[in-house]
Amino acid sequence: MLIGYARVSTDEQDTAAQQDALRAAGCELIFEDKASGGNRERPQLARAIERAREGDVVLVVRIDRLARSLAHLLEIVQALKTKGADFRSLNDPIDTSSAQGLLMMQMLGAFAEFERSLIRERTRIGIKAAVARGAKPGNPRMISGDKDARIELSITQKDRYLAALIDGRKEWLPIVERLRPALPWSVVLRQIRSMAPKARSFTEPTLAKACRALVKAGYARPDILERAKRLPPDSRVALLVADRLKSRPESTLRELASWLSKDLREPTPRGGMTWSPEGVRREIQRARALGLVQEAESTHDPATTE
Repeated sequence: MLIGYARVSTDEQDTAAQQDALRAAGCELIFEDKASGGNRERPQLARAIERAREGDVVLVVRIDRLARSLAHLLEIVQALKTKGADFRSLNDPIDTSSAQGLLMMQMLGAFAEFERSLIRERTRIGIKAAVARGAKPGNPRMISGDKDARIELSITQKDRYLAALIDGRKEWLPIVERLRPALPWSVVLRQIRSMAPKARSFTEPTLAKACRALVKAGYARPDILERAKRLPPDSRVALLVADRLKSRPESTLRELASWLSKDLREPTPRGGMTWSPEGVRREIQRARALGLVQEAESTHDPATTE
């Protein structure tokens, strides 16, 4: 399937021209965002990547409709590659399904790494030259042991940390608030890591720390910090599936089975690593019995669709 993605920066603009070009190219499904290209929190872009399956191609009119930085572009392409999907731009020489397009992406990645290496090298040379002139790199007040300087630095670092959390919280915090405290941090973390494109990089301790900071600042519910509740036996997967259906009610049994197997790597009741649609159906029935999923929550009933 060809999946189109269109974007404009403001509500005053429209994507009609982009959509016409994408449909002419054969796109069966088109996702549209009205947001800055520098904003990574684009819900329709996330849906386009999530919808992509093995053999699909995500198509844009121009690369700048997808990403404004090389790092973000490479991140999106990698997210698609892990799902067996490709990326193509109509007006740029990039098509990861072809040898030439893949070579172009590899060259862009090499250039990005080369640029980072140059920056690191220039920084090292600058510090070395400054030391040779008798300078002492670093904050003079910190070097002298000024206690006020240490306090100021600590406050600044905490402010920056909190600001970064607040800016990016919409990517991952909704998952935490849906699953905590019903599930332990380890399971919540796996759910966050399965997102595409990838959200902020966490470990269990740093995820809990981030949540404590957001709760303290008033940006998250306090109950997410409570101890994980003791659930009935075998209800963990049912809760995960119920949460998935609430956020993506159009999911089919096969899509849910692939998500549990490949993205979450959740073991089956018999210890296997490959879920079947029938196994997912049983988990949905268990979720309904526990009151986690209502029959009328979606008109697209995954219990009857493979």
